[in-house]
Amino acid sequence: MNHQYIPQVVLDCICELGEGPVWVAENQQILWLDIKKGRIHSYNRDTKTHHSFSVGEMIGCIAQRSSGSFIAGLENGIAFIDIENNSVQHIINPEEGIGNRFNDGKCDAAGRFWTGTMSLQEEENKGNLYVMDADLSIKKKIENVTISNGLAWNADNSIMYYINTPTNYIFAFDYDIQTGNISNQRVVIDLTHEKGCADGMTIDEEGMLWIAFYGGWRVDRYDPSTGKLLQQILLPAENVTCCTFGGSGLDDLYITTATQGMNEQALKEQPDAGKLFVVEHIGVKGMLPQKFKS
Repeated sequence: MNHQYIPQVVLDCICELGEGPVWVAENQQILWLDIKKGRIHSYNRDTKTHHSFSVGEMIGCIAQRSSGSFIAGLENGIAFIDIENNSVQHIINPEEGIGNRFNDGKCDAAGRFWTGTMSLQEEENKGNLYVMDADLSIKKKIENVTISNGLAWNADNSIMYYINTPTNYIFAFDYDIQTGNISNQRVVIDLTHEKGCADGMTIDEEGMLWIAFYGGWRVDRYDPSTGKLLQQILLPAENVTCCTFGGSGLDDLYITTATQGMNEQALKEQPDAGKLFVVEHIGVKGMLPQKFKS
């Protein structure tokens, strides 16, 4: 187990529910979200500047578009977002009026946007996982999930990994990149005896999964082909929500955390909870995030 990697605070900005980090390589920028406050944060590594923008409702995930700007999963459906002009253009809400919001989401290598939902009250089995194509048509892919969370694809796009948080399983599906079809659902990593709940995740160029543990103080690196734990990154914050690779060499691991639900004592003991962290030069590279083809 390798404990030499020490997470550093990127900047003193505390999120209630920090989530969904995305590396924007074009301008060396890390984006992340405060879901509950509906804010998009961005920090430029070169200029050391921090911006934030409120979308006016909860925001669960964001991804780049190939045409510029972003696509996002919000409390009230899917939208295009321009963070230069602070504009939000709603596209579709497949779950209008049922008390759900969009949560985690990412694009596949064909440029489809995958994003899932959860109940605002965290009721069981009320969420779903959707995929949106470039023509903005949307399909439901998995039903009856509780908290739709981490997504990742392996390098040859033959496997999709997925987290439905309360199960504490990492699921794998056979993936057809031509059609976006998923099949042969199976559990590849069983985390049911681990501390905390599997939340967001990312994949590195060796095909290993990096999993953030909400209530678990850490990010773990697992081999999905064996289920074996390879490495742990310990955080000074209990609620670790998501991680992604960034930096000029794509070998810095950015990690988001949360303060939601913490009492005064916990907040005092964890002054860096809710902040964005980075572990620089972690020894392996990630994969550049895919963009929505539109």
